[in-house]
Amino acid sequence: MSLRVAATVESAWHRVPGGIANATHHSLHAAAEHPDLDLIGVHAWHRSDPAEGLTPAIPISAIPLPRPVLYDLWHRARRPGLGPWVGDVDVVHATDAVVPPAGGAALVASVHDLAFLNRPAQSTARGFRLATRGFELARDEATLISVPSAATKAACVAAGVDPTRLRIIPWGCRPAVVTDADRARVRDRYNLPSRFILWVGTLEPRKNLTGLLHAHRSVPGVALVVVGPEGWGDVDVSSSDRVLRLGAVPAADLAPLYDLATVFTLPSHAEGFGMPVLDAMAQGAAVVTSSGTATEEVVGDAGVTVAPDDADALAGALTSLLADEAARTRLGAAARARAAGFTWQHTGALLADVYREAVA
Repeated sequence: MSLRVAATVESAWHRVPGGIANATHHSLHAAAEHPDLDLIGVHAWHRSDPAEGLTPAIPISAIPLPRPVLYDLWHRARRPGLGPWVGDVDVVHATDAVVPPAGGAALVASVHDLAFLNRPAQSTARGFRLATRGFELARDEATLISVPSAATKAACVAAGVDPTRLRIIPWGCRPAVVTDADRARVRDRYNLPSRFILWVGTLEPRKNLTGLLHAHRSVPGVALVVVGPEGWGDVDVSSSDRVLRLGAVPAADLAPLYDLATVFTLPSHAEGFGMPVLDAMAQGAAVVTSSGTATEEVVGDAGVTVAPDDADALAGALTSLLADEAARTRLGAAARARAAGFTWQHTGALLADVYREAVA
């Protein structure tokens, strides 16, 4: 007999979907391939379609309430239950910060990071309230909690979660084949220089783009290409001869950008996992990222790590790697090999095991 799982898929409609939405999409799709699981996605009522490429790959059911109303009811009143829209289920999976009531089902909650607790000034007031309440509900009500990294597990334990209820489920990636035609198309489309440092992410304070811009002033002769949608906060990125801001780009252009980059960097203050780092590694990029964060786990010994608050160290690491083609080649090959071990099939298998364990 199959297990029925109702999973929230609301992140597919977020204004800036980001890594959580992509991880939710791919992990649920992979888990649904297990024949003993029957998954259905649940979301609020929306006028628009999901973000590009994030239409859920499982059946979905809409609760006829707009997002703010549904979130408020779930977090304050712990209603409505999911039964009228999904029927009887064995597991309710809260895939991000919003935690619906589970009724008589087992509750699995995904906690992707606790940056909002550790660095509250780097969250919006509304985001802080929503994430804090969601974490409290996960901590108090979830049968099991999935986290994408050991760093997030440690943060959850420090915040009062029993470690026996935590399960690490790393995210996956899907390397793309990049042809010479792809490289030429993307280079021409964005008028890219022959050598450049690449940064990919949502523009918000915890991504430390301001620190990177400061470090980049000390890196001679190489442009910084900034890719990603507007987020929030005082992050001033203006295009110039030295900094090229592309904004959000089509998904099909990301792999060629990673491939073309001389060096990729993501010196975030905090990440729950760091999807752009893994995606860059999958395309063979030489990576510089933050020590003491989840991205250090992801990159392992296949990249360079520096303290995110040390702009001089970041500038030095970038300058050194830019000057050493042999090191870039070695790190790129190691990164590609390491990334090959992060698959969505593995993520889905671990998630399926968590569903089964929660019911048992």
